[in-house]
Order: sequence, then structure tokens, then C-alpha cells
Amino acid sequence: DQVVRLGHTPTIYVYKAKHNTKTIERMKTSLGKILVYYYPVAGRLNLSDSGRMELDCNAKGVTLLEAETTKSLGDYGDFSPSESIKEELVPQIDYTQPLEELPLLFVQLTRFKDGESFAIGVACSHTLADGLSAIQFINSWAKVARGETLEPHEVPFLDRTVLKLQHSPSAPCFDHPELKPLPLKLGSSDSIAEENKKTCAVLLKLTPEQVGKLKKKANDQPMKEGSRVRPYSRFEAIAAHIWRCACKARELDEKQPTLVRFNGDIRSRLIPPLPRTYFGNALAATVTPRCYVGETLSKPLSYAAQKVREAIEMLTNEYIRSQLDIVLGEEQLDCIKALFSGQGERRNAPFAGNPNLQITSWMSMPVYEADFGWGKPMYFGLAYVSAQDRAVILLSPHGDGSVIVSMHFQIAHMQLFKKYFYENI
Repeated sequence: DQVVRLGHTPTIYVYKAKHNTKTIERMKTSLGKILVYYYPVAGRLNLSDSGRMELDCNAKGVTLLEAETTKSLGDYGDFSPSESIKEELVPQIDYTQPLEELPLLFVQLTRFKDGESFAIGVACSHTLADGLSAIQFINSWAKVARGETLEPHEVPFLDRTVLKLQHSPSAPCFDHPELKPLPLKLGSSDSIAEENKKTCAVLLKLTPEQVGKLKKKANDQPMKEGSRVRPYSRFEAIAAHIWRCACKARELDEKQPTLVRFNGDIRSRLIPPLPRTYFGNALAATVTPRCYVGETLSKPLSYAAQKVREAIEMLTNEYIRSQLDIVLGEEQLDCIKALFSGQGERRNAPFAGNPNLQITSWMSMPVYEADFGWGKPMYFGLAYVSAQDRAVILLSPHGDGSVIVSMHFQIAHMQLFKKYFYENI
């Protein structure tokens, strides 16, 4: 919670259903009910004198808006993330107001011109919750809206003291490459030039057959004699493919260092594990070993898949707790304080764009369970364009094993990326 990205994460749900006056009343009433369980959502953040973020459970409430658009459902195409979607379908947030007055949740119900469909735009504070917790909240809200009650195992676990350090911070016993500076483009002394380049976003769909082909390709390499290696997963194969396509589309020098960053869910990785319904941020950063573009492209897909696996397997209980020791140390908290006093631009957010990449998997999140009583959403996704190269992988709403990659990439390289993405699959 102390070191994640500031601000709210805008997402949208799109429903093929009629909207009437009862719709907003149902959502408003059920939102009031679910906030009894999730009372921190109705609170406010503030910065303590010690420089730590604090959550004041003062019941100041959340923002729920109703809107209409002159556009029809078809005018938004496939709902690829864009500035227009963010501006029209998600509540606009005024970040100039005092932090302690800023709601942690904004929701906008927007009716399309056709009258047969509508969108729910959600902006949830990342400091309050990670993606899994936010989805847990929305799905619980939807269940209450359907007239059902939460089962005991569905009630959120709100005690964040379970993540407190078990001992005083000491010298780390790991190297922690994820906390070190990322490779720069050859010939560059900083990432400013790359940060200033514009990005755009597209939705790239993989059929079940294409997903299977990528997995087969990643696992086609013969195993060493006598070894028993677990086959590469769907995520490892897709992430490796995305990484290679990015390297190729950027037309980087073969000696260019490159890596991929992830944020891993640590709920089941800690000992003892966190409760399944833990509400908050339970993420740890990890990174692939530093590779070179030349070897990433010249070697088979299994090479990149193995590097992705190594990044995932790094997140053991001991490693995560060692990372927490560092990121929650005085130096990091001083950075937070500097940010809120106007002396810093960002908080613990290294630029992971060219020549590197940030990849996020939402494939395990039940994002299509948000049925408020008018059926499951026909679409769910991010509602904004990331300022740096990033891929978000999620399942399609059809439940047939197909996958959607929400790809955020520099405009100059996007066409080539799309070309390479579908080559040979």
C-alpha cells in the first residue's frame, strides 16, 4: 500500500441490457449495503507526519454518477483503451483537491444512445487495493445488487497488520534485481527520451488454437536427458511471445540489454498464506534476468519462456519478506513524503518501457462475474492508455479459452508489433 502507483485505476464493464431508473437505484442501494462490509472504501487517505500513508475510515463516502452519451455501443468499436473512453465512460477525478478529501472509489453508469446497453466505469484507488481486491469488491457488490447475501467466506479480510514486518529490517540476503535501475537504450544516459514518446493501445485476440500453438512452440524444445521439467504455462508462453515481438518491432541492436517486469500476487506465496479475501495491495515486484535482444530473438520461444519462469519462481516467502524490508525502509518512505510535498514526480515507479516491458496477467481474476442482475458483462478492460509499454493479458468473456492482450506500445512501433504478433501462429 505504501509504495504502489498513486492515483485511481480506471476500468470499464460493458453490458448489453436496458437501463432505466430502477438500474441506478438498485446500484445505489446495493452500494450502500456492500460498503458496510468494505467500510475502508468509504474512507480517505492522508499522509502522516512520519511520511507514511494512512487510511482514515471516516465514512465520507464514494462517488456514484449517472451519465448519458450521444454515442451508440458500436461507436466505441472493440473498446480498446483510449483517452476518449477514459474521458466519456469513467468519472473525471480532480487531483488538485486535498488528498484527505479525495474519494477512493468513483463509479459512473453511462447509458448509450441505443438504449439497449450501458457501461459501468470504475476508478478505484490503487493505494487502497490491487486489481484482485478491486474485482473482489465489485463482484461482492454485484452479488448484493442481485438480492443475495455474502457467505462468511466471501467477507473481506481487512486486517492489514498481517503484512507487518516480522522482524526489524536488516541487510537483505538477496540481490533484488527488481529494485535496481532498468537497462537503458544503448547510447542513452537516461530514459527521458523514451518516456516522452507517445503510446497507443490495441486489443489483440488469440483464439484457443493460437494459444495452444504458442504453448506447443514453447514446449517443443527437447528436454535434457533424465530431466523432468514442468511444461511452460499459458502465461509463460504468451508473455515470452509478447516480449520477443516487442524486441523485434523496436528494431533494437542485438547487443541491447532487455528485461520484463511483473507484479506477482503474493497471497498464496507467503508463509503462512494471506486469507483468500485479503483486501489491500498484496503484490511483489519481480523481473526476468537481463537478456540481450540478439539472443532473445535468435533462440527458440522456450528461452524467453524460461526467463519469465525464473522471474515468477523468484517470489518465495523469504524473497518477498526481504523485498518488503527494503521497500518499506526509511528511504522509500522519504520518497513518498517528497512526492506529497511537491518535491517528487512519482513513487517507486521505474520506467519499464523501451527497451524493457511490463506485463500483467489478469487471467486468474473473475472479472466477468460482475452480474448486477442484468447478466454478465460483454466486455471488461482498462479504460486508459499506459504511458509506457505494457501488456495486460486476460481471458475473453466467451469462456472458450481465447485470450485478449491489451497491448500498450509506442505508436511508432505498434504496426510492426501487430504484424509480428500474428506471424506463424
